[in-house]
Amino acid sequence: MMKLKSIIIAAFLLFCVTHSYADGYPRNYAIDMIHYAFNLTFSDQTDEMKGIASITFQCKQKDIRQIRLDLINQADKWKGKGMNVQSVLLNNKALQFTHKNDELLIQLESAPAINESVTIEVVYSGIPAGGMKIQPTKFGDRSFMCENWPNNARHWLPTVDHPSDKATCEFIVTAPAHYKVVSNGLLLEESLIDKETKRTHWKQSVPVSCWLFVLGIADFAVQYVDEFNGKSIQTWVYPKDREKGFLDFKSPTKQVLQFYSDYVGPYAYEKLANIETQSVGGGMETSSAIFYDEKLVTGEQSVRLRNVVIHEIAHQWFGNAVTESTWDDAWLSEGFATFFTLLFIENAYGHEEFFAGVKSARKTVYDLTKKDSSFAIVANRSAETGPVTSGLTYQKGAWVLHMLREKIGHDNFRRGIQAYYKKYFNANTTTSNFIAEMENASSQDLKAFFNQYLLRADNLQLKGTWNYDKANNKIVLKLQQTQSSGIPFSFPIEIALYKTGIAIPEIVKLNMSSLNEAFNLPSNSKPDLIVIDPRAVLLHEFEWKN
Repeated sequence: MMKLKSIIIAAFLLFCVTHSYADGYPRNYAIDMIHYAFNLTFSDQTDEMKGIASITFQCKQKDIRQIRLDLINQADKWKGKGMNVQSVLLNNKALQFTHKNDELLIQLESAPAINESVTIEVVYSGIPAGGMKIQPTKFGDRSFMCENWPNNARHWLPTVDHPSDKATCEFIVTAPAHYKVVSNGLLLEESLIDKETKRTHWKQSVPVSCWLFVLGIADFAVQYVDEFNGKSIQTWVYPKDREKGFLDFKSPTKQVLQFYSDYVGPYAYEKLANIETQSVGGGMETSSAIFYDEKLVTGEQSVRLRNVVIHEIAHQWFGNAVTESTWDDAWLSEGFATFFTLLFIENAYGHEEFFAGVKSARKTVYDLTKKDSSFAIVANRSAETGPVTSGLTYQKGAWVLHMLREKIGHDNFRRGIQAYYKKYFNANTTTSNFIAEMENASSQDLKAFFNQYLLRADNLQLKGTWNYDKANNKIVLKLQQTQSSGIPFSFPIEIALYKTGIAIPEIVKLNMSSLNEAFNLPSNSKPDLIVIDPRAVLLHEFEWKN
């Protein structure tokens, strides 16, 4: 039986080291999207939008004669909604295309030269079946707000709708004059075409994945709150929420920008706008212009909204500037934003609030695992076939970073984070890339650590007993790993020994790598209390056995 278990463990570790993940998206590595310019028209008379998408790309190989874009087409499954492409143009000359199965395939008459910039125009229209939500605000006012995550941009924008492809973008929007329009980047133009119609032009010159493109059209009250390193900090809320929203978003945006800039690296984008919307629940970290659920705007400066603001701003570094290459590695976005929210809380509000957040996250991990015992943080996932995250991506992902910081030391952790951010700034990355940077920073081999916490779906379960051996002046502590897989975790664990009359406990650090281990702890007296993991730095559940 022990031999069989050893074989199972060896096979598991071999899988962890050698298995690579891919999410199955039909990615064309030979084509790089450089820039999208969306010229869009919206109306109060109809939900139909009209668009001209000017798309600039480069080919990295010779003989490329077909371009594939994601774009939802009109179909029964969308109840008649979806986009209809009228034409595709290159230098004002029509190109052949097919638009079905939610793909737009464009035929090029001649193959572009390698690295030649080519711009095509896609002329299209339709009522979005998703992605762009044309619906009333909580006050019943008409509005147009997007929600592209994870792969909903294709409902209203022809794009390579996948995190691996990053491009700059601009939105030139024609809409009824009473609306204000907000998007990524900087405002280049806001002009009345006539008394009824306004043209608004936003442009972002920093490349991002298209699920981070953002567009909001509504009656907004706008406050220019402050600036950070010469970049505007703004609040956009419904006019009826003007006083409440301006109060809610007054802080801590600037402090958060400063902390992450100091701890991680420079802020990537041209501004930071906090925006009230009807299109998302919680928040959505769209680059430079963050969306927040209208229900969070109460004027109470709630801790809930405060923490969502911190989390979404953290995403501007992790997920936005440094982006996972596939959805398999979504924890590089959500787990990081969750942990760095806790880091800011520790810095701004004290260790006790950080400590409470860490313990709450640990409880959430075990509660969620009871509901889904098969979810591993890193695994084959595709937005085309199912969910790419769960609450575990956030909370267990954050715990992996929490344990990593304790394992390699706070200084090494910060140095590794800074190197990782600098190397993959405005680019794509993988879990393997992150591991390599943290190994360089710490001079440690961390593969086994990451394997057991990222690739395994089960979590550490511990039971223990102890007794005091007075004759030999020692505590005999026995620990048993009881997780259902039967595969042991390898980890350090801290034990706090509280003795009579001494307020500060003695801390003993042990290492465990087998399912059952006994430890002899020298002690001149019987402790009043033994506490397992007093600093909450190990992801585990523990109970004393009778």
